[in-house]
Amino acid sequence: MFQIPDISNPYYLILAFILFFAVIIGRYLLMAGLFYGAFYIWFPGKWHKRKLVNKPFKPGQLKKEVRWSTLTAVIFALTGVITLWLWQNGHTEVYTYIVRYGWWYLPVSLVLSILIQESYYYWIHRLMHYPPIFRIVHKVHHDSNITSPFTAFSFHPLEGILQAIILPLTLIVLPMHPYVILLQLTLMTFSSVINHLNIEIYPDNFHKHAIGKWIIGATHHSLHHRQFKYNFGLYFTFWDKLTKTESPVYEQMFKTKKEKGIET
Repeated sequence: MFQIPDISNPYYLILAFILFFAVIIGRYLLMAGLFYGAFYIWFPGKWHKRKLVNKPFKPGQLKKEVRWSTLTAVIFALTGVITLWLWQNGHTEVYTYIVRYGWWYLPVSLVLSILIQESYYYWIHRLMHYPPIFRIVHKVHHDSNITSPFTAFSFHPLEGILQAIILPLTLIVLPMHPYVILLQLTLMTFSSVINHLNIEIYPDNFHKHAIGKWIIGATHHSLHHRQFKYNFGLYFTFWDKLTKTESPVYEQMFKTKKEKGIET
């Protein structure tokens, strides 16, 4: 694998931050932009019946979301630099030679890390809905009452930090290959864009499928933005199901793809 320069050198530290930021903001803008273009500009009529809330976005909402997301990308990039420094100084379990654990371990480590992130996010998300914390930390994200693909990374800086720290903490104890880490971060962005699309792209009865019923999509997360007290998961529904925080109108909402029945 390519030898990474020592980022204790300020020059390489700044360069590493720039590269991390470029990748993070570029990935976000590419995915959010493509989804927005495909579903709202190029083929809006094709998806009109699957639109969850048929109201326009707030004036200036998309620009505001991009501004907050840019700040989030700065925080994520700083976290990436810190993680790189921890790795170079032997404080993580990140490894670069696949033969160390074998090919079979790559998907296992991905699943384990995603499950750790899911569990952390669910409980920290519920904590962020505690009213005094919500007003300071989480309100920025919920200002997008009707979500868009650009809502995906629209966080207050404090929430951005809370979102960012779980992966470095995971890497201190869980061996992961850099390519698996990159895949997880890409899946996180992809999933978040889909969940905030405000258009249900999964097929009919997906919410009852043996696999689909455990996966969060736009309907599931749109209800969270509208109801606030339900649907706290990130990728999966299992914590919501186990703790009885899944919206009681989720199944009906998925069937109808309409706003009717949503509590505000």
